[in-house]
Amino acid sequence: MSGVHEDPRLFTFEMHQDDPSKCTSAKMRRLGFARPISKGAIQRESIVLNPGGREPVSILDRPLALQRGLVVIDCSWAHAQEVFRVHFKGIQRRLPGLLAGNPTNYSRLGALSSLEAMSGALYIMNFKDLSVKLLSIYKWGETFLTLNQDALNEYSNANSLEEIKKIELEFFPNTQRA
Repeated sequence: MSGVHEDPRLFTFEMHQDDPSKCTSAKMRRLGFARPISKGAIQRESIVLNPGGREPVSILDRPLALQRGLVVIDCSWAHAQEVFRVHFKGIQRRLPGLLAGNPTNYSRLGALSSLEAMSGALYIMNFKDLSVKLLSIYKWGETFLTLNQDALNEYSNANSLEEIKKIELEFFPNTQRA
């Protein structure tokens, strides 16, 4: 189907650990960008964003995101280590280094909202239009892009996991990644 523009299905597994009025994954769902998913319904080959994942998301994940979707696990940062100790089905991917643009964690490395994580992953997998559209639902969304534009462009042009890791260290030399 040459010329047909496709976007992946986006899913949110919400743990309901934060203030519902500030929950970015709930807003993605309410506005029709994402669908709720239960833990058991996550498919084995879905891309699951996990801050503790060993490998970074990359362009190589694009085909599986199109086929099986992209899942964000929405939880409080205060409980993230505990939440991600539990096994979630799917292919676990972390975001390479990115700075938060949200007001709560502004400019903190890796302290992304669910919306920023989803948008960053989409951008890196070259779903840039959807990434920007998603960020537009918050007035601070543009800030996320401004803070990370150069890194996101480099990550999205990388052709291997090794390239992503190298770029990450160039932009964020103090990151300790395996």
